[in-house]
Amino acid sequence: MSKDFTFTIKSLRLDENYHPATSTRITTNFANLARGERRQANLRNALTMIDNNFNALAHWDNAQGDRYSVELEIISVDIDIDGGGESFPSIEVLKTYILDNKTGERIEGIVGNNFSSYVRDYDFSVRLRAYNKDKPQFSIPEDFGDLHGKLFQYFVTSEAYKQNFKKPPVICLSVSDNKIYHRTENQHPVLGFEYLPNESSLTEQYFKKMGLQVRYFMPPNSVAPFAFYFCGDLLNDYSNLELISTISTMGTFQRIYRPEIYNANAVAGAVYKPNLKNLDHSLTQIVYDREERSRLAIEQGKFAEENFIKPYQTILDQWSAHYA
Repeated sequence: MSKDFTFTIKSLRLDENYHPATSTRITTNFANLARGERRQANLRNALTMIDNNFNALAHWDNAQGDRYSVELEIISVDIDIDGGGESFPSIEVLKTYILDNKTGERIEGIVGNNFSSYVRDYDFSVRLRAYNKDKPQFSIPEDFGDLHGKLFQYFVTSEAYKQNFKKPPVICLSVSDNKIYHRTENQHPVLGFEYLPNESSLTEQYFKKMGLQVRYFMPPNSVAPFAFYFCGDLLNDYSNLELISTISTMGTFQRIYRPEIYNANAVAGAVYKPNLKNLDHSLTQIVYDREERSRLAIEQGKFAEENFIKPYQTILDQWSAHYA
């Protein structure tokens, strides 16, 4: 079955002139910023924050704090299921590039960072809701995330991926506000102190089906740990500059979208419980609509159901059953 699945990879520069494509999920971090009358200022301010964060972390041989700039590309992946030429927007991620303003070198960064997926919206906002509609206790279907996980792994091992990207993806997410994190003695020069959660989360289990494991680190200059999803060896497969490109990019987005956690005025201690109701935080000068994001996740999930899950149900079920 799998030979019929074709991936098309497109890239678009994320700068202050960026306008979201019609196929982009509008709850995606960067797309949410690029709307409304403040769109250009939002993007410019976010990109400046990313550069400042990068230079603060890459401080060696960087006395003026302006040696590096980060360039971002939006990577959109469309999938054609039956070879009929009809494509569905499967995932969208970010690719970082590092400009060394001292040497003029343009260094490839990490692909992944942000992770956007209509099928994930379907799983969490449509399927999981329907499954739990009249149940007294919340539960998860046994095959929850199977299809999405297999499609993701199929993409990452595809020729299309290998031709475009040298290393596996790293995805950086916020920590869960219903878990407790304990700081360990393990400290990395760039990723900072490692934290361990008290239990596994649904997100962890979902990403595990995508072939990704997770570790939690709080980088220097950050006030809370981040979740880094990866395959392979996070600490040794990527250079310090590559890791900093991800930390500075996603740290900036999280400060904008999760200021209660990532722009808090107090730094996470040895035992840390994230709190989205924390009032002791600062706001950035960047405007976004968090309520709209929650509402749109359901609409986007229904879009995936109508345009992908239902029309291709038989093919997807057969493929998923045979995909190893």
